[in-house]
Amino acid sequence: MLAETICYAASAAGLGIAALTAYRRRFLAAARTAAYALVPAGLALTGIVQWLTGIVFDPAVWVGFGMLALAALLLVTTRAVERRRSGGSGKPAKKVRGASADAVAPAASRPSLGTTGPAAQGRAGRPDTAPADDFSDIEAILKKHGI
Repeated sequence: MLAETICYAASAAGLGIAALTAYRRRFLAAARTAAYALVPAGLALTGIVQWLTGIVFDPAVWVGFGMLALAALLLVTTRAVERRRSGGSGKPAKKVRGASADAVAPAASRPSLGTTGPAAQGRAGRPDTAPADDFSDIEAILKKHGI
């Protein structure tokens, strides 16, 4: 009840200021001030103020906010400790036993020419012709641009 009274008083004061602004012939500013002044009264009439005061003055709600804050603090702290242990790189501190820094398939960057299957058996007798001319166009363009 007290919150609604405060909202109505704030609206009345805002409408008074809007009236003074209109008296000075600043009608656009007066209309804007009146619009802002009507918001607290509108909130009080719709029941939003009562709902908000029920949340603000309820101890169970504050305990819930405290738990959420504690959870966020724990997450941030554990993440910071994990980053500090790994040297700030964001990667895990220890490598898995037997893991190497190499790629899974080091030869995967080369195109596969298909050394198995029926098509490869037909080519088995002749030397492998790598498509060297395929990249000559790209090399020419890069050299033209000085790269």
